[in-house]
Amino acid sequence: MTTIAFIGLGNMGNPMAANLVKAGHSVRGFDLVPANLETAKANGVAIAAAAGAAVEGADAVVTMLPAGKHVLSVYEEIVPAAAKGSLFIDSSTIDVESARQAHAIAAQAGMLSIDAPVSGGVGGAEAGTLTFMAGGSQEAFTKAETVLEPMAGRVVHCGEAGAGQAAKICNNMILGISMIGVGEAFVLAEKLGLSHQALFDVASTSSGQCWSLTTYCPVPGPVPNSPANRDYKPGFAAVLMLKDLRLAQEAAQSAGAVTPLGAEATQLYALFEAMGHGGTDFSGIINFLRGDSRGIPSEALERSGS
Repeated sequence: MTTIAFIGLGNMGNPMAANLVKAGHSVRGFDLVPANLETAKANGVAIAAAAGAAVEGADAVVTMLPAGKHVLSVYEEIVPAAAKGSLFIDSSTIDVESARQAHAIAAQAGMLSIDAPVSGGVGGAEAGTLTFMAGGSQEAFTKAETVLEPMAGRVVHCGEAGAGQAAKICNNMILGISMIGVGEAFVLAEKLGLSHQALFDVASTSSGQCWSLTTYCPVPGPVPNSPANRDYKPGFAAVLMLKDLRLAQEAAQSAGAVTPLGAEATQLYALFEAMGHGGTDFSGIINFLRGDSRGIPSEALERSGS
């Protein structure tokens, strides 16, 4: 049995920690939100009074936090409190530079670390089928695999420090762009009198096939488990997609990469969020593209340049 500290018990962190408990690990957790702590406690997580207390004596530390500044702040607190030889796994989605700084904090204290953001959303966290994209040394990755396995469908070693974050933001840029493309296709099909099912039946088995269509279809019906069938209750909220697209644009600017579709997707999701739809699932962008009765004016699309 491994003792694992888990810092950040929100919508993703809580089910992830619960799966570690189910796997037989001893898990101590901390979060700033009392309701999150209550949920974690009900899932078998021992609650610590502070982040530093959670990591004392732990073999591994997992963090799942909102942004790079939070990760770095927490690392400054918990790394000195951790036992020598502890493994640090950050599964937050943050900028590459902050990820590398977190690695440096751990390395200076003689700790192994990986950045290991995830793909799969809340559903994947609950099912234990997340894809982890890991960056760090081979030694750290090998040690981390046993910790990640109960939470994962797949664990991929992407390279050295920061490589996991690089893979995550590239993947989610593809996702944001493709969801807009799928949404536009369904809107056009509606205008042309083509049913949702007919377009799905063709595109899902043809060259238009993609995850945004076949797994997360943005219209109700063809994929019964997609958020479109639940009034776009989020599995992955639009505000989080916007966060990842902005991280991709920051990275592109820093690296000198040209990403015009990524930039356009960022602009469209920013407008969607500014209109009060940040808490909607990101596939709900189709309603923005329709300019439909949900109060998203078609003039906004004209202002966006689309």
